[in-house]
Amino acid sequence: MIFLGFIKSFLTGNKSLYRSIKNIFGFYPRNIFLYKLALLHRSATTKKINGLKVNNERLEYLGDAVLSAIVADYLFRRFPFKNEGFLTEMRSKIVSRSSLNKLSLKLGLSNLIKLSADGVNANRSAGGDAFEALVGALYLDKGYAFAHKIVINRIITIHFDVEQLVEAEISYKSKIIEWAQKEKREIEFKVIEEIGEKQKKLYHVAVIVDGKTLAQSKDYSIKGAEKLAAENAWFDIEEY
Repeated sequence: MIFLGFIKSFLTGNKSLYRSIKNIFGFYPRNIFLYKLALLHRSATTKKINGLKVNNERLEYLGDAVLSAIVADYLFRRFPFKNEGFLTEMRSKIVSRSSLNKLSLKLGLSNLIKLSADGVNANRSAGGDAFEALVGALYLDKGYAFAHKIVINRIITIHFDVEQLVEAEISYKSKIIEWAQKEKREIEFKVIEEIGEKQKKLYHVAVIVDGKTLAQSKDYSIKGAEKLAAENAWFDIEEY
């Protein structure tokens, strides 16, 4: 009874959310609680049920996996003659934190997410996190087949220029920074040595995660050394 009472109080004033979900995804939710929970950022957590904090983190975890599977399936069919490396890079471009943050702004999620007063500045990835959580809610509410159709027809087809993404160069440094923010890791790109003088100076850069050197590289510019080191580090990070 306590649990049901909490849900009833949590679901007050849902008409506008029903309309918002319809405008974004093109359908009315069956279980509005899931979508409301998907928009509740951890910074606004105020209640617990059986010791579990009520926020969107669990739905985000689920939505991340569902979204990755849908995008992988879409790319596999869209590019039947491309290798695994190409498909993996394309998926990264679509589901990266920066990409999903931009998508959330286009969809107007910033007006729907519930954050604490200081949560707005404390977490720049709140929009992307909420979108993943909404995909998780969609999957639980309507099933995988329906979620697949909505993500492809209402999100990827409308909001992503896939051909343009093919030409876009991936930034491993940005990917590492996004990963560090999501996983709450300390990341640093550090110049540990400068060899030579002036135009012939060689920069030795290390990528340091939680105080541990993950990769190193050298180049005649700091930017170039960072780019090479980041690419080497990313392959190690994928195995974490």
